[in-house]
Amino acid sequence: MNMTFTKLAKTALAFSLTFTGLVALAQTAAVKVEGAWARATVQGQKGTGAFMSLTAKEGTTLVGVSSPVAGVAEVHEMKMEGDIMKMRAMPVLDLPAGKKVDLKPGGYHVMLMDLKAPLAKDSTIPMTLLFKNAQGVQSKLDLKLPVSTVAPGTLAGEPPA
Repeated sequence: MNMTFTKLAKTALAFSLTFTGLVALAQTAAVKVEGAWARATVQGQKGTGAFMSLTAKEGTTLVGVSSPVAGVAEVHEMKMEGDIMKMRAMPVLDLPAGKKVDLKPGGYHVMLMDLKAPLAKDSTIPMTLLFKNAQGVQSKLDLKLPVSTVAPGTLAGEPPA
């Protein structure tokens, strides 16, 4: 009888911890993604950018990005330092509650490097974003990004979004 109770208690505890983890994952700061796209490449090109707008319901941090089309995927920032435009990898990107954060050409963006094949216009690529909320709970968001030469909704002669 004692052994059965112990086994039942362990099973209940395991179920409880699993369920709590699933609920915590579901409650992590929901992030709205808008206008996501990746720039098309040509044969031999080993890197490109991906762009989108992110709005977090609660304060959240983008802590990682991955895509099977690239050996390396990182969030980068471009900014002017004097007369020189510099680009650097960002280990994390803060997403303040309710504030839209744009990842766009010339600013924050996802850099896809060591591409395994060219990204063809009118195709789609998978991408996973990894977030961590203020409580330290991680969540991920799987996306399918359209590949284009310009941002969706712009005309070919317009500057990219």
